[in-house]
Amino acid sequence: MLVRRGGATGPCSDGGRFEVSGTATGGPGLSVAGFLDTIPDGQVRRLLDSRVLALLNAVSGCEVGGSRLRLAVQAMVDFSALLGEASSRALVLGLLSEPKRVELEHRLGRSVSPDAVGPWTKADVSGLRAFFGLLEEDLAVAVPSAPSSESVAPAYGLFDHQRVAVRRLLPLLAEDERRAVLHFPTGAGKTRTAMHVVAKILRDDEPSVVVWLASGRELLEQAMQAFKEAWTHLGTRPLQLGTMRGDKKPDLAEFTDGFLVAGLAKGWAVLSRDDPDWAVRLAPRVRLVVFDEAHQSTAQTYRRLTDDLTLDYRCALLGLTATPGRTWADIDKDGELADLYSRTKVALEAPGGGNPVKYLIEAGYLARPSFRTLLAKPGLKIDEREAARIATALEIPERIVTALSMSEQYVAAVLHAVEDLLRAGHLRVLVFGASVAHVHLLAGMLVARGIRSGAVTGVTPRRDRDQAIRSFRADDDVARVLVNFGVLTTGFDAPLASAVVVARPTQSLVLFSQMVGRAIRGEKVGGTRDCEIVTVVDPSLPGFGDVAEAFLNWEDVWR
Repeated sequence: MLVRRGGATGPCSDGGRFEVSGTATGGPGLSVAGFLDTIPDGQVRRLLDSRVLALLNAVSGCEVGGSRLRLAVQAMVDFSALLGEASSRALVLGLLSEPKRVELEHRLGRSVSPDAVGPWTKADVSGLRAFFGLLEEDLAVAVPSAPSSESVAPAYGLFDHQRVAVRRLLPLLAEDERRAVLHFPTGAGKTRTAMHVVAKILRDDEPSVVVWLASGRELLEQAMQAFKEAWTHLGTRPLQLGTMRGDKKPDLAEFTDGFLVAGLAKGWAVLSRDDPDWAVRLAPRVRLVVFDEAHQSTAQTYRRLTDDLTLDYRCALLGLTATPGRTWADIDKDGELADLYSRTKVALEAPGGGNPVKYLIEAGYLARPSFRTLLAKPGLKIDEREAARIATALEIPERIVTALSMSEQYVAAVLHAVEDLLRAGHLRVLVFGASVAHVHLLAGMLVARGIRSGAVTGVTPRRDRDQAIRSFRADDDVARVLVNFGVLTTGFDAPLASAVVVARPTQSLVLFSQMVGRAIRGEKVGGTRDCEIVTVVDPSLPGFGDVAEAFLNWEDVWR
């Protein structure tokens, strides 16, 4: 049985009032907090999924109620989405007090009783959300008069070491071999640097296609968002933007001028089952293939995909990696990778030829990281056959990740990791969850423990996401936690975070690096001098945790 630290046994006490990031208040109508205060605990619990409610009570060591329950619900439930769905909207409307129901009906000009006849229009739903204070007004921004002289900063600029890399890469990708690896340590800006190369090739060769290969939804989404931002500032014409992952696949016959983000698993699946010639047919239009996580590119399946896409002699191949080795221990296989890229590597150049990581830390571009692993109690039972499959797979199966992350043992370990970091004096802790549900569960439980927390996912509305990030970035001495999933885009950074909890199991060193990279920004780029990284590991899951050790080997290959 779990015992809540520092708490009483039996029913949970409220412990006072706590702030919840992203809670809207204000004007006429009824705030979400005000609404929850008008209904009893039993009705509040109906707003939570039964499994989530059970986990909340189990990890808290009691049945949560009172203000702690309401604060947890505000963190766990997306009320904007809840009001947009018919059945959950009816539940909320049925709990409104009579005066507020009448006020709402006058505002909307329609009946709002749960059994009211007539569909809800977009305007009705928008009005309902506004009634609960969930919409923000656009604020007019005063435009200052331009000075007689000023410095103009690029909207998608590069640091000195990144510009040097671009100048070195472009000629190499135009030579006969047309192959190279960009080797930057995590946090040095590989994606941003590569996007300048992508934009240059698309500008110079019109029409043309660039294909970006990566594994995992997060990295694919990151590439798409990074390209959108880059092309907005560096582009010269409208382009197609396509994605191949899951059940998505654009009409490649019509894809003649643009940027295609292709998942490795999806690309190979189409190649091996549905359309064995899709990459060959696309190849005459492709002028650059970028292989993110380049150490995977010599695998037999992905080698064929790469070879097919680069059939045209005009096509270049650019690999991106923080660890330019096929493995972490096999020199022969590392040599095979080097051969694929014509043994041409552009690495970050430190002044005087010193260690690039040391340079980035001493120059203030990176924080000085320290790593530790926290073992959770085993929450899964995995037989030897399943363990062998996971150990050799490209990524941990989603069903395993979901089962692990929502287990009581794992959730408790993550919460304890966060609390330990806060007790150690960290004021900003960034947590990477394993799913949308996992993120909201963790944020709600942290709020219930009196910790100011916000939740951000790839489906969080922009206004809510911005508000949660603004709160996390606030320049004050109040400890805050931001829990997120699927947000690794260039628009998301947490430079003030001095601690990271990796609670998203992965076997991808690049994905692990991207997560850590969100919070190892140095003082020169608005970050911190030091950063602590905690990886929560379930010992029953093979391979998870190895990436944290491999992360430290980023400079040990290609010597």
